Amino acid sequence: MKNCAVLLCFCFILIFSGCSDGYRVEEDTANEQPREIQIGMSFDSFVIERWQRDRDVFVATANDLGAEVNVQNASGDMDEQVRQIEYFIDKQMDAIVIIGIDSEKLSSVVKKAKEKGIKVIAYDRLIKNADVDLYISFDNEAVGKMMATAFVENGLTKGKVLMFCGPMTDNNVSMIDKGFQSVIKKYKIEVVDMLHADNWRAEETRKYVNEHSDVVKEVDAIMCGNDSLAGQTIYALAEQRLAGKIMVVGQDADLEACQRIVEGTQLMTVYKPVAKLAQTAAEDTIKLVLGKELEQTTFMNDGTYDVPYIALETIAVNAKNLEEIIINSGFHQKEDVFLNVPEKMPK
Repeated sequence: MKNCAVLLCFCFILIFSGCSDGYRVEEDTANEQPREIQIGMSFDSFVIERWQRDRDVFVATANDLGAEVNVQNASGDMDEQVRQIEYFIDKQMDAIVIIGIDSEKLSSVVKKAKEKGIKVIAYDRLIKNADVDLYISFDNEAVGKMMATAFVENGLTKGKVLMFCGPMTDNNVSMIDKGFQSVIKKYKIEVVDMLHADNWRAEETRKYVNEHSDVVKEVDAIMCGNDSLAGQTIYALAEQRLAGKIMVVGQDADLEACQRIVEGTQLMTVYKPVAKLAQTAAEDTIKLVLGKELEQTTFMNDGTYDVPYIALETIAVNAKNLEEIIINSGFHQKEDVFLNVPEKMPK
């Protein structure tokens, strides 16, 4: 009987020891934190002013939603951007967001990422023939139409224009051109010449104005693909005492562009709510990683595939509505916009 009692006691201890160990394991599992979502983000470069704003809003939004973002800058080097994306693939990122340098040359590395189960988002610029999980941008054809309409509304019909565009490797450039051309053809406006600034290098427009002053003096207006190109164009026009005499338009609503509008040397710019774009992109990137459906998407053909597409609206900004659109929204401060012409600053 004594031996039986000892045996029963020993079994009793084993049973409760096992229950105790099982409880600890269950508790550890319950307290285990879910893995943080990892997002790789490769920028073309930060030459364009707005990209820094896009980066900051995207990263802040993603962080708030529990994701970590690794930002890389390719500095306009196509091979470097491919290396960055391959690095993200090797790091087994959950998603890769790309502001592409060349819309044609990224398809292979994007397909490689998708084969690994990584979600790929084409940010602002479409990547051709790649079947990305999402393309999110602005309505770029509308941007071109707004630029041309600004000329027409300022009295330009049957006139002559120069077009200073970005590189054709940027798919947005052809879309803006399409929109611009669709308007000017109706008013028989002649395109005298067209420049494509390699990698958006603004100094190329300044060089053109200086070297082709005879052509420049014949035109009524210059369409610039962004405000950086417009800035160098106007700088060169000022050297020839033509600033303010030849209409110039751009896009992005950079601070200096808004300053030029109130000064009278730039006719208009296109305001693109980049904060909304970056925030929406961050939210939708995380939705894709979590397997959730996206809302309000249409489709755009990338040359081979129909890919989900989100297009945000833009607003044409000129001297009449700049205060309402730019200043009242907090995009730029009134004191900064009117820095060079304080006497024009509204009270």
